[in-house]
This record gives sequence, C-alpha cells and structure tokens, in this order.
Amino acid sequence: MWGMSVPADYDPAAEVTEICRDLIRIDTTNFGDQPGPGERKAAEHVAMLLDEVGIESELWEAEPGRTNVLARWGGAKGDPVLIHGHLDVVPADAADWQLHPFSGEIQDGQIWGRGAVDMKDFDAMLLSTVRARARAGIVPDRPLVLCFTADEEAGGHRGAGQLVRTHREWFEDCTYAVGEVGGFSTTVRGRRMYLIEAAEKGMAWMRLTARGNAGHGSMRHPDNAVTRLAEAVARIGRHEWPVQLTPTMQVLLGAVGELAGTEATPANAEALIEEFGPASRMLGAVIRHTTNPTMLEAGYKVNVVPGTASAQVDGRFLPGHEDDFVATLHELAGPDVDIEWISKQSGLETPYDGEMASAMTSSLLEEDPDALVVPYLMSGGTDAKHFTSLGMRAFGFAPLRLPADLDFTGLFHGVDERVPVDALEFGARVFDRFLGKL
Repeated sequence: MWGMSVPADYDPAAEVTEICRDLIRIDTTNFGDQPGPGERKAAEHVAMLLDEVGIESELWEAEPGRTNVLARWGGAKGDPVLIHGHLDVVPADAADWQLHPFSGEIQDGQIWGRGAVDMKDFDAMLLSTVRARARAGIVPDRPLVLCFTADEEAGGHRGAGQLVRTHREWFEDCTYAVGEVGGFSTTVRGRRMYLIEAAEKGMAWMRLTARGNAGHGSMRHPDNAVTRLAEAVARIGRHEWPVQLTPTMQVLLGAVGELAGTEATPANAEALIEEFGPASRMLGAVIRHTTNPTMLEAGYKVNVVPGTASAQVDGRFLPGHEDDFVATLHELAGPDVDIEWISKQSGLETPYDGEMASAMTSSLLEEDPDALVVPYLMSGGTDAKHFTSLGMRAFGFAPLRLPADLDFTGLFHGVDERVPVDALEFGARVFDRFLGKL
C-alpha cells in the first residue's frame, strides 16, 4: 500500500453500506430531456464526504442542478488515473417495487433502491475506500482524479461529455479511466468468474421519419407515412444480425470453452453464452449488433392520414464494426425513411493487458483465490466513451462477489434493484487492494 504502514483497525469497507444507502435516498432521477431533481444534492453530499477527510473538490454544472464533482488526490509519481462514477439514476415507479426505490432499506441482506447497482454502489465503494485511506494517512504516490458525473443515463451530454470539452485540463494527462460496469462475478459450471469491462458497444440512438401525403382516412393512400414507417421498423426490429466476435469476446468465450471442453467459434458462441445463465441476457447482445424499436409517434385522429410518422430505435453496434452497422441500417430503413441520430457514440475496446489489468486481476484473486478473471464487452454505454476521446484506456471495475443464483444483469434499470451488503463490502476491500497497486 504505497509503502506505508496500515493501522490495525483499518477497514476500507467500514462506511460503504451507509454511504450507499445515503446516496440511494437522494433522488437523482434522470428523465432525459424532461425536468427532474438533478444531481446537485448528491454532488454536494459527495463533496462533503471528501471535504471531511481533507480532499478539496470542485462542483461544476453544465445546466442548473446538473452537477458534477471533480477532485484530485495523491502525489505526483506517474501518470494520473481517472476514477469516475455517475450520480444520476433512471426513473423508477414506486408502485412496481416491493420496497420504495429511494428508501435504501436493507432486507434479506441486500440494499434495495434505484442506483444500488447502477451505480451508487461503486460511488460508495470509492468514497469509503478513499475516506479510510485519507484518515489513515495512506495517500497514493500516484495522482488520482476523482470524478462524479451528472447525466450519464442520458448519454452524458450534461456531464462527462461537457467536462472533456470545458474542463479538459483535469483529464488530458490521465492515461487510464476506471469506472463501471465490471468486476462482478458470474458462475459458469460451478466456477466463479469475474468479468472486467474492456470494451463497450457503440451507441446509435436514432429517430426514423417517414413522410407521405396527408388526407382523409377513407381514401386511397399508397404513400401512407404510417405504413412506410411501420414496414421499416419491422424490418429493423426483426433483422437477424450475424455473430461477430471482437477480440475481447474471443478471450471471454475462450475461457468458457476451456471449462466446457470445446473451442470457442462464432458457430457455437451462442451456446457458450448460455453457460452464463441469467447473465446471458446481456452477454448474448455483445456477439452481434442490436436494434430495438422503442417508441412510435404518428397521427392525431383515426380518420386523418398523417403526413409524417416517426419512431425511435435503440441501436448498439460492435466496436470496430460501425460502418457495416450503419450501411445495413440504411438498407433496412429503405430510401423513403430518414434516419436522424439522437445520440451516436463510437464503441471502445482495449486489450486486457498492462499494469491496470494486472492490478485488477491480482486484487480480485487475493480476495477470491479460486476464481477466474476475464475481460468482456458490455452491451450498454458508460461515460468511458467520452473520456476515451482524450486517449485514455478505459476499464469497468466495480467489483462484486455475487450469489450464483442472483440475476444481476437483470437488476440494471430493473424493478427491485438491489445489491448484497456482503458483495458491497467485498468490493470495497478489493478496490482498496487495487488502489494500493497503482
């Protein structure tokens, strides 16, 4: 631990549960373009927790209430490492939940609430570990940039995206970025396996628009905009994208193939993905592009044919394969349907090697010696997309040792989101080991 002695009562997990509960109780719902509570209260709480242990921070807003926290901590030996977590959460309807989504209650050994796994759990791990180290005087020789962002759940345009443009000086000398979503365990054939995010699919949120002649619903309308749009949406939504294995997924499926006694190939990739049980919902989406229609809008009266019709589609493309995704998408939409990008961000992928990968792997194995640690490609997007634009290598590392029967990936943006307390404490201990190796 940076060559410093450690007090006998040192415990990086001592505060992680209460910090996580307190953050969950602060409603930071992100409704996208709709008004919401914003992140300011949570940002002020984080700044207070840092200030209590002598770490000065700066609050910055792209818009009123959409608040980000920035702090530097540590020495000056080596290149800085950015450690980032977001403060916003997706909406939650309390009527659907067993416990109120902003209660932070503990039940059945788990903390319940929106943000418990996405990602106030990691914010709490980081804060608990940093506070313990600061109090014990175990300050890193290597500089760390601590960043807690707004708006990640809507693409980061009011958070990380603005920060890299307006506060570039905070990040431009960082060589690595560490954030969500990785370091969680899954069980394959009785073997615990920790998945480290080394890649993310690209984001292509789009609006499709079809146009035609408006008129009376009783007449012939061969250029009906609704029909044209519906056909395009159906083609896109039903398209079977081919399996394509990126380098990261070749490593992951190769490890699963060894456990299953077979060689991983594109032909058996889907069968190997099923070995992950509930996690296959997410991992099954990272061996191919995906396009999911999510919204439709057209018309205002049953007997009036509208002149325009629109739909929104959540597209995610494999890193390194953006061009073929876009070309095929235009073919599926057809010449009479326009495609407008609502948010388009490139995918990312970095080899799982070097000092950072070594530190993450050894930190996990010191707490769980019989496990396997492998990289994976994440189906969603994170703020890493913005930070890698400055040349950083990005990893997702929010370590959690989870029960084999917990449908962890289903909790992201899901009802009854929760995280086991012992997994959270495990994560704080692992992350403390990780910081000690940098």
